Formats: sequence, C-alpha cells, structure tokens
Amino acid sequence: MSTKDFIEKDFYKVLGVPKDATEAEIKKAYRKLAREFHPDANKGNVKAEERFKEISEANDVLGDPKKRKEYDEARALFGNGGFRPGPGAAGGSFNFDLGDLFGGGGNAQGGGFGGGLGDVFGGLFNRGGTGTTRTQPRRGQDIDTEVTLSFTEAIEGATVPLRMSSQAPCKACSGTGDKNGTPRVCPTCVGTGQVARGSGGGFSLTDPCPDCKGRGLIAEHPCLECNGSGRAKSSHTMQVRIPAGVTDGQRIRLRGKGAPGERGGPAGDLYVVVHVGEHPVFGRKGDNLTVTVPVTYPEAALGGEVRVPTLGGPPVTLKLPPGTPNGRTMRARGKGAVRKDGTRGDLLVTVEVCVPQDLSGKARDALEAYREATAGEDPRADLFEAAKGD
Repeated sequence: MSTKDFIEKDFYKVLGVPKDATEAEIKKAYRKLAREFHPDANKGNVKAEERFKEISEANDVLGDPKKRKEYDEARALFGNGGFRPGPGAAGGSFNFDLGDLFGGGGNAQGGGFGGGLGDVFGGLFNRGGTGTTRTQPRRGQDIDTEVTLSFTEAIEGATVPLRMSSQAPCKACSGTGDKNGTPRVCPTCVGTGQVARGSGGGFSLTDPCPDCKGRGLIAEHPCLECNGSGRAKSSHTMQVRIPAGVTDGQRIRLRGKGAPGERGGPAGDLYVVVHVGEHPVFGRKGDNLTVTVPVTYPEAALGGEVRVPTLGGPPVTLKLPPGTPNGRTMRARGKGAVRKDGTRGDLLVTVEVCVPQDLSGKARDALEAYREATAGEDPRADLFEAAKGD
C-alpha cells in the first residue's frame, strides 16, 4: 500500500463500522461483506473484485489490534491520514515507517517521499533544524459588503459600483514596513516567518513567528502609515456584476475580488449581501413574479380577454373563462424572474373582481333587472346546509 493510500483511506468506512467497534463487530462486518463481494460469487464483476480487495485490506489493519492501534494514532495525529515517526526520529531526522503497519516494506526516510507528498511533509515539519522553511504566500482577507438594488435590477441583473476598503501593501513603504524601505531579517525566525514548536516524538510543528507576525522581517524604522506592518487601509471603487434573479438577503460570493494577498498569495473573496426594494405593481414568489389584475363583474361572469402588464416587456393578453371567481390565479409562462440556468419563471396573475362604488342610472337599472332574474338563486344555501351538519 502506498503512503498516499494510507493517508486517504478510511478503513472504518470501508467496513461500515464505527471507530469504537469491537473486534467481534469488525470480524462480523468483514465476513458479511466478504461473502457479498467474493469473486466466486461475482464472476466477471470487476467492481465487486475491487470492493473485495478494499474489504480485505481494511480487515488486515483493523482486524490486528497492534496495526489498528498504530492506524488510529496516525489518523488522530494527521486528521484523515497519518504517519508514525520511526526509530531515527529522536536524532533529528524522520523515518516514516509504514511498512510495519501494513506488514511489508516501503519505508520513506527523510525527504524520500515522491512528488507533491514530500512537499506537504516538508512544509509542515521542521526537520532537525538543518533546513530553512520559506515564508509561504498568504491569501488576502475576505471582504463583506452590502448593496441595494431596485426590484427590476434584481430580476434582470445589474452592474453596480462598490466602494471597497481593505488591507493592501502600504504605498508609503512599498509594503516593507520600514519607512526607509530597508527592514532587517527577523533574528527569531531567521527570515522564515515561522518558529518550531516541539510536540514530542522526535518532530516539531511550526507556528507563525510571534516577533515578526509571520512576515520574516522587522522594521528598524517603522513606517508611520502602517506602523511597521507593511499593510495599510486601501479604498477603491469596483464595478461588480450582480447576476440576474437574486433575491432579497441573498449572499453572493465573488472569487478573487477581496483583499490582495501577500508575498504573491491569491486575493481573498468578496461577499455581497443583496437588499432588494419593493415594486408598486409586481411581487415575487421564488422564480415567479406575481401581479393582481382588476376585472369588471361582466368580464368575470361572461369571460373575455384581459391585458396584463409584464416587468420590462410588452403586455400580454390572457383569456378569462366565463364564470371566473374572484381570487383565481392564471399563469403567463416565461414572464417571471431569471433562473440560474438562464430560463425564466412565470408571471402569476390573480384576478380581483371590482365592485363599482358609483352607478349610473342605466347601470343601476340593469343590475336591478339582473337581481330580479336571479331572485330564486341563493349562493349561501350550501353554506347553511353544511353548518347544520356540524
């Protein structure tokens, strides 16, 4: 098994048992899975064969109390993987002996890890004080801000100017922290920006240097603008594109639009909380827009065509069926808010039957005639009948 496999694999998950499982529970889980995925029971099934190998590999470690103890200690030390310092660790070098754990060879001594894995260990541990650890690039800080959009801007998207304030390299000292531009190397960390912290077992971890705050440099003549930190508050205006379809209170992440990084590190991210104003006509329900349209009683009773306004576009005409009740909602497809995939929601049109406040003589006579024609009808009869049944 390779070192990479050892770091990445979770044998408890492979067997489907908790980390505090007993030996009996591990054995039971292994036998059940082995019967299910055994090659003899899955002829020609490559996936089952690979699964059987994983199960056997996990049981080889967790089924042996000594190997399991070493595996647990390694994972506790390294999070999702680990190592065990070998006999040579106390002498200032590292002997990563993974062979004992898996019953085979494969020692990786000192810097013997191949590829990027050696870089990972080399960056985390101070090997006996013989090498120097370079100060790593530092990512810029994330910035939080807010913006207020109109209802239409939120639906259609908008480009807005944002006044940003963040920490950036000090212009007065060119980011050196020294007003003469000649800081000296920190004697505590010898310019590395990190100091070793012993943790036993023959190895040491590294922390940011407390004297230079991880910069590796100390200003003999601190810059008055940044007090020797090399960083100063910077303000600038940025044009930011807010995507279409945002909702009130939504938090948008804009990668790389935050504070600049240090020593060549990437910029942080910008988080924008959006506030959306109200519209006098339209409302919103998810990806759909809503609108209430008044209609006359004859239109509701006899049916007809009704023109409906849309947001930012020409009106649409909806057909009103005869006998349309007050409060009925109809749908104008594709006239709503913009979705993430670029399509649009719908416009939900709610009918509101208007009752006239003032009637002309002719209109009143017509309604009186209608009342006489429908005198035998009682729309409340069913209501009273249902009330009796309770």
